[in-house]
Amino acid sequence: MFKTRLLSGICLVIIALVTLISGGPVLWAVVTSISLIGMRELYRIFHVENKLLGICGYFFGVLFDIMIFAISKGWLLGEPQHWFMGLFMALVICLMAVMVFSYPAYHADQLLAVFFGVFYVTVMLSYIYQIRLLPGGEFTVWLVFICSWGCDTCAYCVGVLIGKHKMAPKLSPKKSVEGGIGGIAGAALIGVLYALAINHWGHAGVEVISFAVIGAAGGAISQVGDLGASAIKRNYDIKDYGKLIPGHGGILDRFDSVIFTAPIIYYLAIFI
Repeated sequence: MFKTRLLSGICLVIIALVTLISGGPVLWAVVTSISLIGMRELYRIFHVENKLLGICGYFFGVLFDIMIFAISKGWLLGEPQHWFMGLFMALVICLMAVMVFSYPAYHADQLLAVFFGVFYVTVMLSYIYQIRLLPGGEFTVWLVFICSWGCDTCAYCVGVLIGKHKMAPKLSPKKSVEGGIGGIAGAALIGVLYALAINHWGHAGVEVISFAVIGAAGGAISQVGDLGASAIKRNYDIKDYGKLIPGHGGILDRFDSVIFTAPIIYYLAIFI
């Protein structure tokens, strides 16, 4: 199992290197594909992954990503928020129409799950692409993964060594408060080291303290994302969202913390 997990992790790192360095259409296409797979994993829990309600979710998820790409290229006129509000209103109307004209094929919880899936998976993951578009985004975008996976690793190590107080005993018995704090501190430290490295070798000119703050905040919110995804699995008594990544589970199992971290880092990168 460890060997399988390690090899899968190496493949993920290689894919991340290629896509994040390439940016542009390559990154957009990969993020869109990951979002579609993630939505399907979530919809499978509610048994709508192959049904009309789920298809509406896929359609509007892809449409949202297309709008993000078009806005980045300056192809859409007007204010972006008007396009986004129009899109989500159309999504709600479409889902309600499907529910009404297919009644009683679907339940309200399935409709809510489809809407949630578009926002939770597609919208939040799209910030990976949006961060890459920011000035200096070729460096900042790596913080999404540094904070998420770095925090997870540091939290695990600290938790194993000195963890005594349970963070969420009913939800995730193995996670400790000490591990959570260690994860945040570790993510901040990795952020500092990363800033020093890119300033030295990449001549990025970033502020070290800013990357420390972003690392700490990203590490904290990544744990919420991790526990949130676990809560959904607990509610529906499933072990993993999928089996796409050997040794890791599905897209949502591996990107649960990234989903939360990406938007936070985007806005911190703008305001700090």
